[in-house]
Amino acid sequence: MDDALQAASRTAQASSEAVTEATCRPASPPPCAPTAHFGNEAGASDDPLPTQSVHFAVPPARTLTWRVNAPATLRIHAAQVWVTRARSPYDHWLQPGETLRLERGERIWLSTEAALPARVTITSAWRPPFASVRRGVERVAAWLALLILRRSPEA
Repeated sequence: MDDALQAASRTAQASSEAVTEATCRPASPPPCAPTAHFGNEAGASDDPLPTQSVHFAVPPARTLTWRVNAPATLRIHAAQVWVTRARSPYDHWLQPGETLRLERGERIWLSTEAALPARVTITSAWRPPFASVRRGVERVAAWLALLILRRSPEA
């Protein structure tokens, strides 16, 4: 009877070690996993959108300007960065690791007073080339279809 109890104990211990090992091991993301999510992050069933990131350095004692074409996130990686937004009375001093949400059409100016260049990343949702043109053509086609339907006599 003791042999059966010891065997059951060993089986339970082995299975608990396997569960502990599986739950404590960090999951590695798939190689093509996007770095950021946009849209409704509360929904677990939503597929994440692909993103595009632009990495660049802000040289010391220089000011760079950037016009944001899509909603984006500005992330600072090295050195403190001074961010000025158009149409905003406030300036932002961002430390490494901090982020700032940027809206579409916004213009920003970036500079640093550090001795070394500041590394910055701007990440936004990826849009296929000519997506806005395609969307405009679809709208015009829908408008023309409605116009034709309204003018056609009903028989």
